[in-house]
Amino acid sequence: MDKKEALKIIKKHGFELQNLPDEFKKDKEIVLIAVKQDGDTLEYAADSLKKDREIVLEAVKNTGSAIKFVDDSFKKDREIVLIAVKNYGRAIKFADDSFKKDKEIVLEAVKTSSSAIQYADDSFKKDKEIALVAVKHDGYALEHVDGSFKKDKEIVLEAVKNCGDALEYADDKLKADKEVVIEAVKNEGSALEYADDKLKADKEIIKVAKSWLIKILKDSVQ
Repeated sequence: MDKKEALKIIKKHGFELQNLPDEFKKDKEIVLIAVKQDGDTLEYAADSLKKDREIVLEAVKNTGSAIKFVDDSFKKDREIVLIAVKNYGRAIKFADDSFKKDKEIVLEAVKTSSSAIQYADDSFKKDKEIALVAVKHDGYALEHVDGSFKKDKEIVLEAVKNCGDALEYADDKLKADKEVVIEAVKNEGSALEYADDKLKADKEIIKVAKSWLIKILKDSVQ
């Protein structure tokens, strides 16, 4: 196989990089084409190219998770890490620990992937601004925030408005809060399962849950 043939293959299917002879995995032109298609193809590049800034930038711009394959020096590079987490929040998992204590990095991570909060420094799990961003993006993030926020009505309301079933992770007092439960079942009638037993028999809440179910059934027919 010559380079012309290798280029033809890569331009068609970037992941074919894994099947090319080693000489082409060391070829910057070929690897650059591959990572522009899918950053995760960086996994199959030669180690020398995992240290190449141009290659790494293209990889994480395309696919944030590609940060797991870069040379360790880039996991300490703020520009690279910021680009990666803006693309894929959970990329923070593979970043240097110093960035897990960097509020800007953590905020960008939870904006794109709320579950990224689980990889942040514990101090941020107690940061209300970050907790609100996370639950607004995905109510299920309530599971990973500090326990004090599971008792915070503002945060729990935002979580259940986004995902009714997030009520499961709320403090028991808020599972017994009628306003919170109504918001949860408006979003997902199934959230009634997590409400306090007294509210499961509340006529107004049952009516809201039934309305949700009727809407779901109508949407499924259409």
